Amino acid sequence: MIAKNTPLREILNLVSDCKCKECESGCRFGSGVLIKGEEKRIARFLNISEEELIKNYLEETEQFNRKFFKPKLKRDEKPYGPCIFFDEKKKCIIHHVKPMQCKLSMSCKPYGEEIMLWFMLNYIIDKDDPESIRQFA
Repeated sequence: MIAKNTPLREILNLVSDCKCKECESGCRFGSGVLIKGEEKRIARFLNISEEELIKNYLEETEQFNRKFFKPKLKRDEKPYGPCIFFDEKKKCIIHHVKPMQCKLSMSCKPYGEEIMLWFMLNYIIDKDDPESIRQFA
């Protein structure tokens, strides 16, 4: 059973490097948020500055009363679209440094939803902000 206090290493042991259509659907219709430090890692991988990464590849989003960056979406006048780092042939072009939320996305597993809940509780929701908790509830 996955709980809020399940260690990250145990969560990472549950996820695989899945490239099935079900798991890739998140890449085709959205993108995961970046947690602290991921901007540096992605910029270094792309051999660009963090400023260039933020300006050209990321957009700001708000979840549960907190602001985050996430990869921009390639939108066609729709609120959704594929992640800017997703290519139909190459798949995720930043796969080795993709955001943790993307790594943990396991739509094809019966525990995929539990892992996303674990991620939200540990990285997205601010336990010290009543509004964050209210929005989550």
